[in-house]
Amino acid sequence: MSWVKVLSQDELPPNERKVVKVEQRNILLVRHNSQIYALENSCPHMKLPLNKGKITDKGEIVCPFHRSAFDLATGNPTEWITFPPGVNKVLGLISKEKALPVFPTRVEEGSIWVEL
Repeated sequence: MSWVKVLSQDELPPNERKVVKVEQRNILLVRHNSQIYALENSCPHMKLPLNKGKITDKGEIVCPFHRSAFDLATGNPTEWITFPPGVNKVLGLISKEKALPVFPTRVEEGSIWVEL
């Protein structure tokens, strides 16, 4: 694993998010409650992008497509929903609950670094 400088700290204002390309991966950076999180910008349910997902007061990101929620710090699902409701049973059989990949971050000399 190695640390990669992804952008200037000033490019990610408080309560904002930004997708960056790091070593062929789309990483979603989120600044929430003075903390910077880095997560895969791909929901583990159906691989759809998470960058438009809601950030909750509890520190979760909610998939805008099927509404599953993931802890920003750990990537663990806090709610797993196989949406849409009409196909829940079928999707439940083929889509097992999975964690969202997250990556350590640090701020050094005014830059945000992510460890991959």
